[in-house]
Amino acid sequence: QVQVVESGGGLVQPGGSLRLSCAASGNIYSIYNMGWYRQAPGKQRELVATITSNGNTNYADSVKGRFTISRDYYAKNTVYMVYLQMNSLKPEDTAVYYCNAQYYSNSYTPMDYWGKGTLVTVSS
Repeated sequence: QVQVVESGGGLVQPGGSLRLSCAASGNIYSIYNMGWYRQAPGKQRELVATITSNGNTNYADSVKGRFTISRDYYAKNTVYMVYLQMNSLKPEDTAVYYCNAQYYSNSYTPMDYWGKGTLVTVSS
């Protein structure tokens, strides 16, 4: 089992920066993909960025060149951290941002776990 908790959302002016953090715990070595998704009011949830267990990244076209996803391990490799550095923020980046972990269960069944989300508001 894997759990994730997001943090780092808030209010920022257009053009500003914000860094979101996602802490994954549990059987972190079963994780094969981590991602950030977002959902704006009245819209469907969409992919923002993903990073695989070997470090390959993928970005939505709308955030390429502005957002960077990265990862690290803490607490003697018991916590897997994934970050989303967001620069040059625009009002249209306003959304609830969710962290997602894709992992294999003990029976090697692909599973995923969603965090509860953190709100990012870009406004002057």
